[in-house]
Parts: sequence; C-alpha cells; structure tokens
Amino acid sequence: MFKTGDYIHYSTNGLCRVAEVTTLDFDGADKSRLYYRLIPVDGKRSTIFTPVDNTKVAMRLAMTREEAEALIDSMPGIETLLIPDEKTREQIYRNALLSQDGRSWVQIIKTLYRRRQIRLAQGRKATSTDEKYLRSAEELLYSELALALGMHKEEMEGYIVKRLETEKV
Repeated sequence: MFKTGDYIHYSTNGLCRVAEVTTLDFDGADKSRLYYRLIPVDGKRSTIFTPVDNTKVAMRLAMTREEAEALIDSMPGIETLLIPDEKTREQIYRNALLSQDGRSWVQIIKTLYRRRQIRLAQGRKATSTDEKYLRSAEELLYSELALALGMHKEEMEGYIVKRLETEKV
C-alpha cells in the first residue's frame, strides 16, 4: 500500500502524488473500502480516486534517483522494438506504453526516432500515429526522470544527451 506523499505512476495518467488514503464520503459509497486520492503531477487533470485494492489499473512507485540514473546509463544498449508488420505496430506501441516500464518507453522513443529518420530520408513525413506515441512515451519518460532527478521535464532530453556523451569520453 502506498503512503500519503508517495509519488506513483498511475496507468497512462502518469505521475501522481498520493494526497491521502481515505474512504469516500457520499451516499452509496462503501465506507469500509479505502481509496487513494491522487493528484496528477502535471496538473492537467482532476484529482483521481482509485481503490487501494484496485487490480485493474497498474500502479507503481515512481523511480528513485538511482533507478533513473541507471536507466539513462543503460539507454545506449536498449534495443528498438521489433515490429513484425504494419498491422501490429500501433498495438505494440500501446502495450509498451501500458507496461509502465521505462525501458519500454525508451524502446518506443528509439524506434520512432529511427523510423522518422528513415521516412524523412525517403521524402516522407512521420505519421500522426507515430508522433502521438512518441509524444506519449517522451511525456511519461521525461516526467518520471525529471521527478527522480529533481529537474524540469523540459530539461530531460538535453540532460540525457549530455550525460551519454560525457560517458563516451
């Protein structure tokens, strides 16, 4: 069970702070069931109430500083996603996003950067589906890394590039 003040990753909603563990106080609510009251870190969405014992939605603690640094350091060795055919492409992206695994998010980003480069070299644009999943993966990854490292999300891409270049030297 998470504690008040914990930062958790809640499904595809991303990072949330556990504001409290409480019961719901309205007619018809089961007064014996505990709920998390979650405040999305990005502030773009309303408060989320979810049962503590919810097994339908994936929830996990946010990365620690050590986990974030280890993930960044491992990025050069993370392979792109294997896409057997175009029909399964979007489902593979969706599953990787839902996995709540930073490595999977890196795989999406690397896959879509490479795919974009190939399409541009062919004189074609990136697809709207690719761009949607790229933005989603970057949002999930960069916001979680930023929280763990005490930085702003907008700084993450530059920080990652600089850190990986420094390690090569």
